[in-house]
Amino acid sequence: MHLRKAVFGPAKGVTTIKDWRNYQKHVAIALLFLIFCLLAYLDSFATLENKLEDRFLQKSGPVDTDIIIIGIDDQSLEDLGRFPWSRYVHADLFNILASAQPAAIGMDVIFSEPSVDPGEDLAMVEAIREAGNVVLPVYGNFQDYADGQGAITTEDLVEPFPDFPDQFITGHINTFPDPDGIIRKTALYLDHNGEMVPSFAWRLYEQYCQARGLEKPELSHIPLDPIKRMEIAYTGVPGDYEQVSYSQVLSGEIPTEVFRDRIVLVGIYTVGIGDYYFTPLAAEAPMFGVEVHANILQNLLQGNYKERVPLAATLLIMLLLAIVAALVFTRFSPVKGLAVWAVLVLGYLLVARQMYDKGYLLDLLYPLLFVSLAYLVALAASYISEMLERRRITGVFNRYVAPQVVNKILEGGESALQLGGTRREITVLFVDIRGFTPLSEATAPEEVVEILNEYLTLVAQSIFQFGGTLDKFIGDAAMAIYNAPLDLEDHCFKAVQSAWAMKEGAVPLQERLLEKFGRNVQFGIGVNTGPAVIGNIGASFRMDYTAIGDTVNTSARLESNAQAGQILISQAVYEQVQDRVEVTSLGEISVKGKTQGINVYQVDGIKA
Repeated sequence: MHLRKAVFGPAKGVTTIKDWRNYQKHVAIALLFLIFCLLAYLDSFATLENKLEDRFLQKSGPVDTDIIIIGIDDQSLEDLGRFPWSRYVHADLFNILASAQPAAIGMDVIFSEPSVDPGEDLAMVEAIREAGNVVLPVYGNFQDYADGQGAITTEDLVEPFPDFPDQFITGHINTFPDPDGIIRKTALYLDHNGEMVPSFAWRLYEQYCQARGLEKPELSHIPLDPIKRMEIAYTGVPGDYEQVSYSQVLSGEIPTEVFRDRIVLVGIYTVGIGDYYFTPLAAEAPMFGVEVHANILQNLLQGNYKERVPLAATLLIMLLLAIVAALVFTRFSPVKGLAVWAVLVLGYLLVARQMYDKGYLLDLLYPLLFVSLAYLVALAASYISEMLERRRITGVFNRYVAPQVVNKILEGGESALQLGGTRREITVLFVDIRGFTPLSEATAPEEVVEILNEYLTLVAQSIFQFGGTLDKFIGDAAMAIYNAPLDLEDHCFKAVQSAWAMKEGAVPLQERLLEKFGRNVQFGIGVNTGPAVIGNIGASFRMDYTAIGDTVNTSARLESNAQAGQILISQAVYEQVQDRVEVTSLGEISVKGKTQGINVYQVDGIKA
């Protein structure tokens, strides 16, 4: 079947309905691809993308044993009193740690104001100088922070021990949560009045490399985003890194040997003081700031860097998915398409996981959401297209065959269009217009067609009114089947009712013809019932849904023997309707093709 026109006309090279459907799906998928290219360029779903990456890419693992935390925890607060403590206490801690010769010491506590007792500051500064590898935090204040290009800049930097400037190794401890409050990146350096301020973790990493005799690291070798932030690949969840109490170190309960050659982080380890954040591995459980530094340090120590692939790679991935979607979703059944969708989604997640382990961060949301919507678009397009096609076929074929046949084809699909048939009991009605040939000889062809259409319209309406199937028109004759393709209760009587409706409905038509042309035409009708073979009969490229068998032949013979205005029924029909019709027995008549005669009855009326 050829699609001769559509709403906008078919594209060049698109000739069949199936081609047109696929063309429409291709256009829809192409438009969807362009929309997602724009969404990816604008990064419209950044928060959802981050959450999806948290769920499928981030995973915990063994923590680096070169990192140990000295926690200002509940036990230390109980032993040493309310925080902040005297700086003499911190000086004692640094002296103890210095004797253990750790690789680096990081004090994650701000000392931005001088102590009331200058001796405290002096004692602590001397202890820091003696240790030689202590990193203290600085903090940049920001009036407004927004993504841009180049390092994040600050004009106001809070530094430790203002009375002892330029005496310490410092690194910034600023955090930059995403809009959902999760810490996923760290700025490896800030720009303060044109000078680079490395991060707290980076400074500790430098000290560690120096202590271990390792090559001095270069920031330029680490993949950073446009504002110099590094993706944090979290390994430890809250509580994973080895931790000891501050007070236990001071009391000597912890042997100093445990700190040798390790990075020692000193920081808040209680929720009562408030230095905690939320991370991808534990979005519901707070992680102390010192543990965030530990995770960043582990990335640096193990060279575990994650480089986000450029936008062009994401667009290329979506283009490939669009091609697959266009080739698969537009041609496969919904179930097969769903299976392909599942393979694509799971396969992409697996590839993304492997790429993540190799250091590359693929966007998840845009490709996965695109291929999911591409499947749904193809599915919706198929549904809408088939619904419109069903409506179109129903509208067109209802003009030629019975609605029951159309519905059977639509419901049965390809199987309903196969050659073959089934045996069942049916009633067959043949009707012909008597006197039509002389009328057509005396009338213009246009008027002949008009008259014929009026009579055949009456025939079709009478058949459909009582549940019959209009099998075919044969010139000025017609054939109808009752009880096929759908079951029809009391089909014999329904066929007789159809015949009587034709006879009565023809009266006003006859009067108009007699008045206009001086000629009269009437129906001759024959009705028989019995077994027949029902189905698609013909060739694979041209077939009819019809009935064949002696029952059909007998009905045709009855119609050929009927006079103008006469309805003839067989003995088999009479036996089933005799209580509901008025008849005149015509006795046994001979019909062509049968050696024995058949009993025939003329229908004179339908009993009320």
